[in-house]
Amino acid sequence: MSPSGVILYGPPGSGKDAITGELSHLRPEFALFQRLKAGSGRTTGYRLTAPEHIEELAQAGEVLYRNSRYDAEYAIDRGQVSTLVDSGHIPVLHMGQVVGARAVATFPISWVRVLLWCPEEVTRQRCQGRGDKDLEARLKVWHETRQDLLDHAAEPWSLVIRTDNVSAAQAARTINEARLASAPAVVRDIRQLVG
Repeated sequence: MSPSGVILYGPPGSGKDAITGELSHLRPEFALFQRLKAGSGRTTGYRLTAPEHIEELAQAGEVLYRNSRYDAEYAIDRGQVSTLVDSGHIPVLHMGQVVGARAVATFPISWVRVLLWCPEEVTRQRCQGRGDKDLEARLKVWHETRQDLLDHAAEPWSLVIRTDNVSAAQAARTINEARLASAPAVVRDIRQLVG
């Protein structure tokens, strides 16, 4: 089977971390891609660096995607994706922007593009439950994600999963099955999904 990866796109609280954990439990080859991060806030799941380093990588053409959010700068670097793939891993990338998901999908492996969705109230409950101190900022991002989807309604997805309707373990199994079947990305009814 050709090298593959998983893009998990969704708003805060949509289950990206929980599903990634279940994917790793299902198959140890699944590995969270740790984005570069320059800035304060949460450190778990990131490779901390300086803004100058991200800019150097971007100037060298090594950045697949970069963005700013939560008063920090983030980047997905081509070299780290290659390292994971070359070591036999299946990279799992967490995305919050459609243009980022599209940019990452240009890396030449077989990507399963997964749109995770949950209502705003579910995001609120999950963020409160895990003790997020920036709840209002995360709810703002939920609305930005909804608008991002509406603005890119013709974007194709391999899977759409309502994480308020299925467990993280069920979602992980569905994602792995789609990966094994090389499920094609197709346009979905985004307006109906996000209400």
